[in-house]
Formats: sequence, C-alpha cells, structure tokens
Amino acid sequence: MFLRSRRGVTTLTLILVAVAFGLAAILAGYMLRDITRKQDEARNPFYRVVALTDTTTDAALWGKNFPLQYDGYLRTADMVRTRYGGSEAMPQAPTTLDPREVVSQSRLKEDPRLVQMWAGYAFAKDFREERGHAYMLTDQMYTERQRVVKQPGTCINCHASTYATMIRLGGGDVMKGFEALNKLPYFDALKETGKHPVSCVDCHDPASMALRITRPAFMEGIRAYKASLGVKDYDVNTQATRAEMRSYVCGQCHVEYYFKGPEKRLTFPWANGLAGDSILAYYQKDGHKDWVHTASGAPALKAQHPEFEMFNQGVHARSGVACADCHMPFQRVGAQKISDHHVQSPMLMVNRACQTCHKQSEEELKGRVTLIQDRTFGMRNMAMDALLELIADEAAVRKSDSTSAALKKAQDYQRQAQFLLDFVEAENSVGFHAPQEAARLLQKSIDLSRKGQLALRPLMR
Repeated sequence: MFLRSRRGVTTLTLILVAVAFGLAAILAGYMLRDITRKQDEARNPFYRVVALTDTTTDAALWGKNFPLQYDGYLRTADMVRTRYGGSEAMPQAPTTLDPREVVSQSRLKEDPRLVQMWAGYAFAKDFREERGHAYMLTDQMYTERQRVVKQPGTCINCHASTYATMIRLGGGDVMKGFEALNKLPYFDALKETGKHPVSCVDCHDPASMALRITRPAFMEGIRAYKASLGVKDYDVNTQATRAEMRSYVCGQCHVEYYFKGPEKRLTFPWANGLAGDSILAYYQKDGHKDWVHTASGAPALKAQHPEFEMFNQGVHARSGVACADCHMPFQRVGAQKISDHHVQSPMLMVNRACQTCHKQSEEELKGRVTLIQDRTFGMRNMAMDALLELIADEAAVRKSDSTSAALKKAQDYQRQAQFLLDFVEAENSVGFHAPQEAARLLQKSIDLSRKGQLALRPLMR
C-alpha cells in the first residue's frame, strides 16, 4: 500500500514537473519571439510605406512611415491654457475675411497697455496668445495685421513649409529660392508654398531622417554668431552636433529677426551675440526701425519671439540641455524610443520633461517655475509702466516742441527701453528660460525709461 501510494505520488509529481517544463518552454518561446520582435523594431524603427523626398511637404505622407510621430504632430491642435501661456479656445463667428470658428484669447484685451506700447504698429491691432504648430499658418493668414499692412513673403519663412518651394524657385539653389521668396508679396508667396504649415521635411532629411537646417536665415545668422566667437565660415549642417541640432532646428523660427533692405531679406541680428542688449547694439548701429511710434515719434523696434536667444542665456543651455529635451521629450512606445512630436509646454508633462533630470516632486517643480514667472511678470509690469510714463511725457512735449535735442534723446531712450522690455514680453517662457537674464533686461529697460524722462525734465511745464 505504501509503495503504491509512493508510486502514485511519484507519478503525479512527474506529471506536474512535465507540465511545468512544458509551460516554461511555451513561455520561453513567447518571450524569445517578443524579444526578437522588439529587436527587429529597434533595428527597423519605421516601415517605408511611401517614398519621401525633399519635395514631400505634406506631413500626412510622412505619417504613413512614422505614424507615432505624426499622431503627436496632429495633437499640436490641442488648446491648453497654462498660468502664463498656452491658449484658451475662444469661439468666434466666421466671416469672409476670417473663416476661423475658434481663435485664442486677445493679449490686447488682457493688457491694453500693449496697444499704447505698439501705437501705430500692426501689433496694436491684433495680437493673441500663442497656439500650437497646427495653427501656425492659418493664424498668420487671417490675423487682422494682414489688413493693416501689406506683409512681404518674408513672413512666411517661419509659418509654412518652404523648403521645397525655395529649391524650386532657386532652380535647385535654396539660397536663391530664399531670396526670391522674400521679395514676393505675402499672399503670392502663400500661393507658391501651398497651405502646409512647417512640416517634417523642414527639419528632417527624408533619406536618413537626420535633423538638418533648411532655413537660410538661420544658416547666415549662426555663421555670424560663430564668427563673433572666433569661428570662421561655420557651416551648421556639417559642423553642428546632433545635440546642438535638437535646439538649432527650433532656432530656425523661435528667434528675433528683421527684414533687411528693400529686398526684405530675413535676417537674424546675431553678429554681436545672442543677448538682448547685444542685438539692440546691432540695431543701434544698423539704424533699423520697424515703425515710428505715433504718440512719441520715436523710431521704434518690435521684438519677435526670441526663445532661442533667451534660452541660450540660461542654465539649461549651459548644461547641455536642448529645446527638444523639454518640449519634445523622449517616450517609449513598444520597443521604440521616439521624440514626442506633440510640442507643448513642459508644465503639461512634468514627469517626462523635468523629472528625468530633477528628482523633486511635480508639485515642487511647478512651484519653482511659477515663482520665477510671477517675479518676472511683476518686473515686466513695472517696466511697462515706466515706458508708458515716458511715452506720455514725450507726447506732451511734442505738442509744443517736436524737434528739440532733448526730445530726440528721450526718443532714443524709449527705442532702447521698449525693445528690451519687448524682448522679454515676446519671449514665451515668461523668464523661465533665463531668469537672471530676463531680470537684467527688464532692469535696464526701467533705467532707460527713467533716463528718458530725466532728459525731458527741462522741457516739462
């Protein structure tokens, strides 16, 4: 009886062991197939469903090969408000001049002082919160600024997919095509480019998918900047590192610029450096003005969106962090590691954008950002008040004496103060990219405004 029982137990044990080995073999086979599949995915991160070339401007075609990245690109249509940025969806009734049913909120209504700051310029007519890349072309096409001034084709460089157009207009020479595009009226340039906003081809080589610079203005601007550092004849597409390219491709558009000469050549004023007052010194020597302020008579400057310049003054840039690290952080999808093409504020994805380097809690990190931005915004308001007080004094003096040397001196102080203030105002991080630099520029702006008022004191009654 004992032996039968023992044999029974032994038989059962053998059966259980056999089943366990069988399951283990099945599991091992499954794991091996899964590992092999993921290795294949890693070796072949995309499938060539369509052939891509330098003339493929439609992002949807690139999306056939890169569906994960394209899905992120499509989500740039999201409208999400943050404390000091982003956009809130504002419904509006479509018209023949503006068929948009949704726009972002007006910055001019949020802060009417901006109308006084830009008096006489198109931005005093229409200026709204920034929206995602999906809207970059339509928002430019239908802004009321188009009806205030006839804009040149130069404006389209940073809003439409222009690389293929420049190659075509230049007969294969992108620089010649760039020059031809600049000279066209805006809506003629739009007809040439079509209605695709900045697309995959503008940042990626279609053969290798490597990042590249396609905008001649950046090629020339970064060459001038490097020359100021002692590096001659810099060629960004052959000399920049991949890490640098992860910021440079953004710097093709998120920059300060102006239209140079009668040919309206898009120019990045970096010959003296990237700091706000270095760029101001360039303009002071060049004599460029964007318009004449209607209240003060000052030859004024309008800063654009100098995120690249301001970022380069901050600790993240000095630490080797790139724009894409925070605004397009890597993400895992299966075995693939891709950049998130849903380009957005890091405050909407702190866990991926910030906590890969910073180990503090999300609450702590958001609190730090908020503190920087609150303080910067407060200084911005003080600089704005100082500037408007100077403009009011100039307007009062002009009524009785529009040609005095003291007024001319005050107008130059206004020109400088306004540009430095606008450099921070137009930069979309509200000081976060470089907190000390933003504070320094605002401090200089306040000082220049007060000096302008002092220059007028002998004429004030």
